This record gives sequence, C-alpha cells and structure tokens, in this order.
Amino acid sequence: MSVTADHPRTVTIDGSGVETAAHFDVINPATGEPFASAPAVSPQQLDAAVRAADAAYGRWRRDEDARKAALLAAADAVDAAAGELAAILTAEQGKPLQDAATETFLVSLWLRYYANLELGPEIVRDDENGYAEVHRRPLGVVAAITPWNFPLTLAMWKIAPALRAGNTVVIKPSPFTPLATLALGEVLRDVLPPGVLNVVTGPDPLGASLTTHPLVRKISFTGSTATGKKVAAAAADDLKRVTLELGGNDPAIVLPGAPIGDIAAGLFWSGFINNGQTCLAVKRIYVHEEQHDDLVEALAGIARDVRVDEGTAEGVQLGPINNRPQFERVSGLVADAVAHDATVAAGGQALDRPGYFFAPTILANVSDGLAVVDEEQFGPVLPVISYREVDDAVARANSTRYGLTASVWSADPEHAAEVAAEVDAGQVTVNMHGGAVTPDLPFGGHKWSGIGVENGPWGLYGFTETQVLAGPARSA
Repeated sequence: MSVTADHPRTVTIDGSGVETAAHFDVINPATGEPFASAPAVSPQQLDAAVRAADAAYGRWRRDEDARKAALLAAADAVDAAAGELAAILTAEQGKPLQDAATETFLVSLWLRYYANLELGPEIVRDDENGYAEVHRRPLGVVAAITPWNFPLTLAMWKIAPALRAGNTVVIKPSPFTPLATLALGEVLRDVLPPGVLNVVTGPDPLGASLTTHPLVRKISFTGSTATGKKVAAAAADDLKRVTLELGGNDPAIVLPGAPIGDIAAGLFWSGFINNGQTCLAVKRIYVHEEQHDDLVEALAGIARDVRVDEGTAEGVQLGPINNRPQFERVSGLVADAVAHDATVAAGGQALDRPGYFFAPTILANVSDGLAVVDEEQFGPVLPVISYREVDDAVARANSTRYGLTASVWSADPEHAAEVAAEVDAGQVTVNMHGGAVTPDLPFGGHKWSGIGVENGPWGLYGFTETQVLAGPARSA
C-alpha cells in the first residue's frame, strides 16, 4: 500500500481502514500550528478493535511459522515505505529527516530480529523419573501505548515481540504524534492477518479506556512515571500483566583525569540526542571540580555551533521540542535554574521564531536540589555538576527515584567499569551512553524507571506466561 505524508489517515481495525466521526488537530512543532487532523475513535470503535484482536488471537497463536513469515514480510513492507514514513514522522514530531529515516530503519530491524528469534520449549527433565518441559505461551490481547519522542521505534519494541510470541495487538500512539503510527498500520494491513494489529488514535481518555478493557490481558506502556503509575493501578484490578518503561534522570560520571577534549562530543550528543527528548539521554553530568570549567566550555562550544532548524532544512542537527507543554516545561526549568544563580554557558532561551524551538543549553554552577538536576528535563538542556570525591559522585548519581541508564567516562576503562557496577540503573555503559540499546539486549529501568524489560528474548518473555508440561518418562 502506498502511503503519502498528506492524505487523510484512518485507523486500522480488523485489517481495514475505518473512518471516524470525530477528529483532532495534529500540530507541526516547527510552526506551532495545525497541519493535519487525525481520527478519534469512539468507544464503540475501540471495543471493536479489541474484539477484533481477541477474535484473531486463536488462529494467530497456533502457527509459529506463519508468524515468523509475517514479521519478515512486515519488515519488507516497512522498508518499501521508509521514505514516506520518515516524512510523516518529521512533520509531526519535528526531528531531522535523517533521524526519522534512522527510526524507520530500526522498525524493520526489530521485526527481522524477532522473526528470527527461536522460542522453543526448555526441557527440564528427561530421565527414568519422568519428563518435564517449560513452554512460553502467549497472553492474548496486548494493549500497547507509546509516547511522542520515538513513535515508530517504540511501537515496534512492543509490536514485534508481542506478535512473535503469538499475541495480537491494539496500539495507541500519543495524540501529539499519531500520524506515523496510523501510516504504519496502513502499510501492514495487507501483510498481517485481519485483527492481528489494530491501530487506534484519539485524545484522552482513550488510553485509560484501552487499558481497562476486559479483553486486554497485557499492557505495554512507555511514557512518564506519573502516567505509568496510573496504568499499573488500572491493570491491578483485573491482574493484567504490565511492562512499564518510564522516565529517567540519567547521570554521566566523568572520572578524574578523563580526556575532556576526546569525550566532550560524545557526552554532548548523548544528552542532546533527539533534542534531549529521549528517556535514556544524559540528563546530568558529574565532573571533578578541577575539570568542571574545561568540560563546560567544551560542551558550550559544541552547543553554540549546532544547527537548529525545522527537520527538513539542509544541515539541520536538532529540531524543535515536540509540543507546547514540553516547551513550556523546559523553559520553566531553565528559568528556575537561572533564578537560583545557575550560569548559562550556552543557550538558555527560546529561539525568536515560530514553533517550539529552544537553543541547546549548557548550565553550570548548579547542584543537586535544583529542579533541572533533580527532575527529568526531556529537552535540550544539560546541567554540569562538580564533585570532589568519586564516591560522592556515585552517591549523588544514585540519589534519585529513577534508575534507567547511566554512564561512566574515563581514560581507564577498567576502573570505569568498577565504578559503573556501583551505579543503580538498568543499563550502565563505559565511555558511551545508551550505545547498548540493541534488539538483542534487555532494556528496562530500576526503581521508578519501570517494571520489566523490553528487547531481546527477555522482552519477548514479558509477552508470555510459562506453562509446564510434565508426565511419565519418555526415554527408552
């Protein structure tokens, strides 16, 4: 199916495009103005989507070879539509077109990984005393709820393993970025059997209605910790299974003597990937007091040279913040820091143009206790904090309710690995940040950063329940 960036979108229910009576505006963050509308499903249409998934589940779960083939065909279809999907993503999310193209590539990468991942039984006993094996069985209908920062990538973190395990899916993207996911549904309508993947969109309370539907057996949610708590509470009443990938306040610890000139660019882009709108981006840097000023100036120099523009502009490196509420939050955090004597080494204000553009900002003279340090900024702002003792830096890095990712930077990788082992986070890397996010590695957070993991066989297991089959000895 051909998908273009400008034709009206429809939701996908039971393998067909479905019109809705209501619609809502989609804002182009580069202008701050509506550029398209998206369908808003009715309660009856949401129910139809969940029931279609439930009806498709029985056949889908029984044919593993068909599931593998379907995921590979889905990857081919995404590759064929990659350019169109990327254009839609840039228009509604704001990220540079080359970043949107990378995101569509990751969609097919995840599909191919899970298509080729084996899910056989584990034989635990096979002797004269009996036979026992452990199977991973699908759960049923999965409700997948995704955020606005990586709409397609994070959708596929849920869709691919859920379908590979034998579940069916109803996915609801953020109302800030519904169009790319709707287009993905259009691309896959002719590839996947009817009802296997359903795409619904609409403003709140659509997500709450989906999570409480009695036929939904698993909820996979990526978003804020505050909303994740509500999802968990809603799931508890029906004992639905949940995977929650939530917020982070991810620290980078620069050990004494680290080569500032060599690591500054890596640190900067680890914080400003996707304009800082990334759950695993560096949110705060701890650096020894003797190197603090050097690092601040190195980061500020990079920030001043970054090309900020709309996502289709030539040479653009960072786009706008995605939406007005987040733009206002970032602006407020910076203003609060300045009011508490923070030094703005670069940026520090919105750009004088339409849209939600904010200059890449480096803050110095900050410490724990400021909101910009203690809270997740989720925008183009990076505070740099000095320390005297490494143990203190680790303690301060851990002194948060979050624990998603972290990194340690040093000229001595072995020492950095020892320090990294003391950091309380789901992923800790040495001399890079977030570089271990691949289809085959688990990704998840400690503490308030989530429950469960995504990716790899571990992520697939989250979409299954164990079943033991046991009986008399089978051996001759």
